[in-house]
Amino acid sequence: MKKTHIVAIVMILVAAVILITASGDVSTYATFETAKISGDRVKIAGVFAKDRPMVYDPVKNANWFSFYLTDTDNKTEKVILLKAKPADFERSEQVILTGKYQEDTFVADEVLTKCPSKYKDEEIALRKKSPNKAIQ
Repeated sequence: MKKTHIVAIVMILVAAVILITASGDVSTYATFETAKISGDRVKIAGVFAKDRPMVYDPVKNANWFSFYLTDTDNKTEKVILLKAKPADFERSEQVILTGKYQEDTFVADEVLTKCPSKYKDEEIALRKKSPNKAIQ
């Protein structure tokens, strides 16, 4: 066999392994209701319910954070995140969780937060100063 054939076979095998491992992490977006019915691992997008309590005690368990999330159907549920509380969590505009229901609680092991842009206030101020000019 030529060296190029061996290299090509190795590259095909590596690509196949990457595709197989990546396909195992594919989760679909759902609401709390559909996640509860399916019982599968899903992603839930929503906003942090600031009016409800959150519990995080890093001394007791740094990888356990409990809070309430309101999903896209305006249903608010308790969530347990099996990771440390993300920085600036209270300021987040949107939260995306990956996990599944265990008994009556959604248990997430991955979180992605969208925080407000630090440039948002500056942009609003600039627009007020020059409303006729486009800001680039």
